[in-house]
Amino acid sequence: MAKRGLNIYKRKDGRWEGRYKSGYTADGKAKYSSVYGKSYSAVKNRLDKKRAEFIDNTDRHCKCTVGEIINKWLVAVKNKVKESTLANYTMKLKKHILPYFSGIKYDKLTADSLNAFISVKISENLSEKYISDIVVLLKSVAIFAQRNYGYVNRIECVSLPKSKKCPEMKMLSAADQSQLRSVLANDPNSSNVGILLSAATGIRIGELCALKWRDIDLEKSILTVNRTVQRISNSDGGTRLIVTSPKSASSVRQIPLPDFIVPYLREIKAADDCFLLSGSSKIVEPRTMQYRFKSILKKAKLPYVNFHALRHMFATNCIALGFDVKTLSEILGHSSVQVTLNRYVHSSIERKKSCMKLFSDSFAA
Repeated sequence: MAKRGLNIYKRKDGRWEGRYKSGYTADGKAKYSSVYGKSYSAVKNRLDKKRAEFIDNTDRHCKCTVGEIINKWLVAVKNKVKESTLANYTMKLKKHILPYFSGIKYDKLTADSLNAFISVKISENLSEKYISDIVVLLKSVAIFAQRNYGYVNRIECVSLPKSKKCPEMKMLSAADQSQLRSVLANDPNSSNVGILLSAATGIRIGELCALKWRDIDLEKSILTVNRTVQRISNSDGGTRLIVTSPKSASSVRQIPLPDFIVPYLREIKAADDCFLLSGSSKIVEPRTMQYRFKSILKKAKLPYVNFHALRHMFATNCIALGFDVKTLSEILGHSSVQVTLNRYVHSSIERKKSCMKLFSDSFAA
């Protein structure tokens, strides 16, 4: 059996064999060679020397700084990712990675230096998830440098910070949801109908803001989601609003509209090229809708919840009503049913009691 992490194992002929990385192919894939010996220790000693030689030979050609490698990576990925994704990468690089690593020689980007960086970010009270995103970004740069320039990737084995369990999404009770629907229905303006639509279909706030009337077929009761609105960072430090493709390929979808929402939509119908929330060519951005939603909750004397809670409440209500998970997952635009179950379906204590009563009743039958 191979020694874990060392790639040393005993052969059927009685000899020990150790494998080590000896170079890269033209397409950036690692090439491996072997050393042999009569004992494990003999092979380990030879492996250590070979691995040290490989690192030394690579280092002689490594003249770039981390910042220079990052700039090369950004050029390479620029046309491969969405504008919003590139803006997110650039923000994390400029705010976190470049201030710490930019000027150091690339061969000094080691597991120790990255672990020290992680400790600094933890001390800044950043969330484990956010720090992991930053580390994954830097690891992507290291993989790029390895595949394109043959530089040793010394950070590939660095572990990501262990994520704590995310707090349960705060949602409205069934009674509060009913009251909210009543408040919205009694004043069916564009914003209120938009909020009702989100609660009735589970669409994301950015998707709601990007909806135009041509995306809503009131005769067939079908809603088409094919855009989203986002505010992204500029290179000069400012921000701008963009209309772009949805979060993922599976987010492009058609959703059957529930019957109750159609009359409200007919009441505020505008020209096909107008946005639903404004009734004109003007975009109402997600931040504005967050403020409007917060104001509605306050006036209705309901507990504050994030706009995104509407999506969670929709998913949870659908499961309680007997939706199959596959159908719900496609309505929500998820790439897999696991995302739906793990992140968007919440079980209240009332629901748990109801399920346990069904179990108890089965014993009495």
